[in-house]
Amino acid sequence: MTRKDLQALAITRLAESKALLRAHHPSGAYYLAGYSVECALKACIAKRTVRYEFPDKKRVDASYTHNLTELVRIAGLDQLREARVREDADFFDNWQIVQQWNERSRYDSFTSDRAKRLIVAIESRRTGVLLWLKRHW
Repeated sequence: MTRKDLQALAITRLAESKALLRAHHPSGAYYLAGYSVECALKACIAKRTVRYEFPDKKRVDASYTHNLTELVRIAGLDQLREARVREDADFFDNWQIVQQWNERSRYDSFTSDRAKRLIVAIESRRTGVLLWLKRHW
């Protein structure tokens, strides 16, 4: 899977989550919205992968996680995220909402309001997490 594939997947999963929310399936919408952030973070990791360089095994193995905070670290974005969180309260709020997502969300039930809050935190035009990630992928 290429970086471009992961970028496209991030956008597609977010669009699918919005369609599920419109169709009154908030639990699926919540899960796919969070998964879009995971794909975006993995695109950021792929960007840091040097062509023709043998990858570090620990970094590769660590990349196969669903933990968004860990993926931020592996992507080398932790200090940039911390700086953005300190300077922008709205981004801080959005990150707080996004980081509550995890892969076990696929087994949980969520309200439409909770799914909508996650989608807005991801796609907000000024302070959305996906907008910020796009600058680094």
